[in-house]
Amino acid sequence: MNVRECIVSAPGKAILHGEHAVVHGKVALAVSLNLRTYLWLKASAPGKVCINLPNIATFMSWELSDLKLLAPESCGKRDESKLLDAELVRRLREFIGVTNGNLDTHSMATLAFLYIYLSLFGSGDLPSLTVTVWSELPTGAGLGSSAAFSVCLAAGLLSASGAISTPLRDFDNTARWCQEDMELINSWAFQGEKIIHGNPSGVDNAVGTWGGILRFLSGKIIPLSRVPLLRILLTNTKVPRSTKVLVARVKDKINKFPSIMTPVLDSVDAISCTCERILAEMTSQPITGEHYNALEELIDINQHHLNVMGVGHPTLDTLCRVTQARGLHSKLTGAGGGGCGITLLRPETDSSIVQSTIQDLKDCGFDCWETSIGGPGVQQHSPASVKGEILEIFSQY
Repeated sequence: MNVRECIVSAPGKAILHGEHAVVHGKVALAVSLNLRTYLWLKASAPGKVCINLPNIATFMSWELSDLKLLAPESCGKRDESKLLDAELVRRLREFIGVTNGNLDTHSMATLAFLYIYLSLFGSGDLPSLTVTVWSELPTGAGLGSSAAFSVCLAAGLLSASGAISTPLRDFDNTARWCQEDMELINSWAFQGEKIIHGNPSGVDNAVGTWGGILRFLSGKIIPLSRVPLLRILLTNTKVPRSTKVLVARVKDKINKFPSIMTPVLDSVDAISCTCERILAEMTSQPITGEHYNALEELIDINQHHLNVMGVGHPTLDTLCRVTQARGLHSKLTGAGGGGCGITLLRPETDSSIVQSTIQDLKDCGFDCWETSIGGPGVQQHSPASVKGEILEIFSQY
């Protein structure tokens, strides 16, 4: 099988409003983060399949003859099952040498790649190919790095298998797939997320696929049709946290003080819905300072609610204090207890303020990036549209 070279990318994700409350049936708004994961798929030496993941120092190569022994009898493409093929997962775990216990990052990424590759191509004409993935996203920070990886794998391998068309035309820099193809990309990316996370919500891979802003309520994910692109600072406090422990902490507080905590959850729900309305206004009428004033107030109120829920952290308090000194507004994003926070930047915010704030946060020992939220989901790229440093990394493989 001839493999057509392609470059694809998918964004990370952040939670704008509604984290923790969403577990209790409230609205959450998930947004695409314009720190992206890039995948380059090309033909490799005959009889070889290779994956290069320089972010996590993973470089693997297999003989097609060995992989054919593991492949399922039929390939999935458009009729793929919503359920993982447990037998294929078992064989692959054994193949990569992990039969017991939890997988590390290296093993999870390898397993997700091999699962989607073999599921799509089956036991037929397995193609010789090399996949190289480079990400601007830090791993393990709650920013959807694994979902962006899975979305890129799904888009690249579906394209290589012929299950979806190539949207990029001559002289295009970037292109996106049609709705039907993106639904297929999302479903296969969700398979990858199941391998990596076990029981994911589906939000992260949906954000990686569609981009923009998604409304999540009781398992239903609805992309908002039009959204503004918002400038932010993204700060990683580098404090590790356990999402499971933090979710349990909130649940315990709700059980102990239901008459106090239920109104807090209702208020967070109202924050998400109010933010959604304001963002819709910003795409249908001229954007004013009042829109940004309201968004900033909602950020402040939600951050206080999250502290009441018990998922704050001294480093997040520091983030809010440092940015407030510059007239900026911040909140945690994701599980809390450390992790990451976002800071809204107005269009008129001077670059000197931005740079001095970034430096202040770095002086606190944090990582900080200026980026944006609300940008596009999975895309195919021409080489000319990819950042030079990414192409330089790809050229090494």
